[in-house]
Amino acid sequence: MITREELIVIGRFNKPHGVAGEISATLLVDDALLRKLPCVVAQMDGIFVPFFINSLRPKAAETVLLVIDGITTAQQAARLVNHDLYALKRDCLQHDHDDDDPDGYPLDYFIGFALQDSDGNCVGNIVDVNEQTENALFIVENGDQELMVPAVDDLIVEFDTDKKVMVMELPEGILDLNP
Repeated sequence: MITREELIVIGRFNKPHGVAGEISATLLVDDALLRKLPCVVAQMDGIFVPFFINSLRPKAAETVLLVIDGITTAQQAARLVNHDLYALKRDCLQHDHDDDDPDGYPLDYFIGFALQDSDGNCVGNIVDVNEQTENALFIVENGDQELMVPAVDDLIVEFDTDKKVMVMELPEGILDLNP
């Protein structure tokens, strides 16, 4: 049985597209990752159910149209509307990201997370990731100030994907190095 702890949210099902069971989905990940997954998961009637994608095609920048194995009518597709779209964490490991978190999250997944230090103080919101340097950096906005924080696994204490909060053990003075 699939548990919530094994999953990562990668998008959301929108509405059926046409009458043959195709459904649109808004993605939080690149559709290239979705193409590599053996299955996607949705919660149906209180349990997590795997679905196998027969085909997908882009619709807009963050939206794709999916044909899912066994779903052949708009009525069947309608059962997925507004359900979160999940992937198994183990299936997301190391897809074109050398600096990924060991749980399988690409660094850009954390864009939009609130960043806190280990004392619970708000550092700011992660707005971007800079992977152009030797070590990747989280770009953090705090009011009108932009901070750069090393996106280093050893500094991450914990994160909550539901609340979108990351806690980091920041070395003393690291925030003072920012302009």
